[in-house]
Amino acid sequence: MTAASPGAGPTVLVTGGSSGLGAAVVAAVAVSGGRPLVLDRQPPADGVSWTECDLADTRAAEAATRHLAEQAGGLDAVVTAAGMDVPGRLADVPGETWDRIVAVDLLATAAVIRAALPFLLTSRGRVVTVASTLGVKAVSDATAYCAAKFGVVGFTRALAAELAGQVGVTLLIPGGMRTAFFDERDPQYKPGPDAILNDPGDTAAAVMFALSQPAGCAVREMVVCAEQETSYP
Repeated sequence: MTAASPGAGPTVLVTGGSSGLGAAVVAAVAVSGGRPLVLDRQPPADGVSWTECDLADTRAAEAATRHLAEQAGGLDAVVTAAGMDVPGRLADVPGETWDRIVAVDLLATAAVIRAALPFLLTSRGRVVTVASTLGVKAVSDATAYCAAKFGVVGFTRALAAELAGQVGVTLLIPGGMRTAFFDERDPQYKPGPDAILNDPGDTAAAVMFALSQPAGCAVREMVVCAEQETSYP
């Protein structure tokens, strides 16, 4: 991946870059000498350029992506780490909540990449989408999340075929991580005290590996999880 700005590290746009995996990717990009940019509803770490955005509003997500990219003078990569879930049985999850999960996890992924494409084509950049082990294995009480993450898998595989030779595309399938992702769930849906979860920094390192590949070498898909992850395979 060639940096958009000569003499500088790569410019990487991270959705959901203020917490969890997104924040770990932002930190890894900065440590490697790159320039992270963030789309999120909350501010990221001090000194990181960002635009406040509710990713469920996909047109706003597109506009915010273009704004950050133009402000930075281009993009070398996009990592779509933003995600949410509200577990529950289909009949019990309000329609607005169900729709929002799919919008943030799937539709915003496509919207941000769509808006970033002109910049990525110029830099021959890279995309890393973030699915989930629940994008390849369905479980009860997760219809919205599974629908969205299965959608990310299909979207990314089609995108990789579409952009072959122009933009590198990687599908990341992470297992559960030690983040705030589970904090606001009902107790029955929270990992137990003995749950084995991955360090988001380790998953971020895998993202950086994908981003660091030379032009023409594609890391198509990665599953990164704790060895005893219960939702994979």
